[in-house]
Amino acid sequence: MRAWSARGLPALGVLTFGLLLAGPAAANPKAVLELFTSQGCSSCPPADELFGKLAQDRDLVVLSLPVNYWDYLGWKDTLASPDNSARQRAYADMRGDRAVYTPQAVINGRRHAVGSDKRAISIAIENSAGLPVDVTAHMSDEALTISVGPGKTPGMMATVWIVLFDRAREVRIKRGENHGHTITYHNVVRRMQAIGMWKGKAASYEMPRGELAKAGSQGCAVLVQGEDKEGRPGPIVGATYLGHDLDKVTAR
Repeated sequence: MRAWSARGLPALGVLTFGLLLAGPAAANPKAVLELFTSQGCSSCPPADELFGKLAQDRDLVVLSLPVNYWDYLGWKDTLASPDNSARQRAYADMRGDRAVYTPQAVINGRRHAVGSDKRAISIAIENSAGLPVDVTAHMSDEALTISVGPGKTPGMMATVWIVLFDRAREVRIKRGENHGHTITYHNVVRRMQAIGMWKGKAASYEMPRGELAKAGSQGCAVLVQGEDKEGRPGPIVGATYLGHDLDKVTAR
């Protein structure tokens, strides 16, 4: 389903799936995949299923961001956030292509593809610049500590984001285009919080353990992402998962 025009979608290729994510993610994942999806979009269930498989790949940071602009069609998305819709539109503005549709996959903040087209996503991953900046996340008794390595290009700057998500949410849809279907959504973003600026040199950032315990989410990812002067999201240069399940984290 499309909200505006989509142009220049990638050609076909091949995608390989990895093993089930268990414990810390790979030190340098090769891509961040964001799926903009909607419970009110009949084209989205295949993409939601695909991203459930992609979420098992150790080399990828996979996030689902349900949007709310199809709510008027008869079913209000129970997981959607206007912040997700705004993020998707900001990506389109940044690219200059006005391509906002569901299901849409955005790869490393740079390229987009139809979210159910695993071959196009694979090519977009291979053709992206990758994630050149090392990022690690570690939970101690007191805090979550994020370490970001140095950049490879002078003058690099980015925002460091904590992304809180639920690993799996099953939803029974009672009206609209997906009426009667029960769909599972994976790594559903519940909140994104900026915790600092990265200015191209090695740096560390902390968030109190208690703040994460209060979040009520199950998982945590870290993104290091550039932006323009208007705050629109740009290329993602580094990312990782926190190896802990947040629903098992308690304040100490």
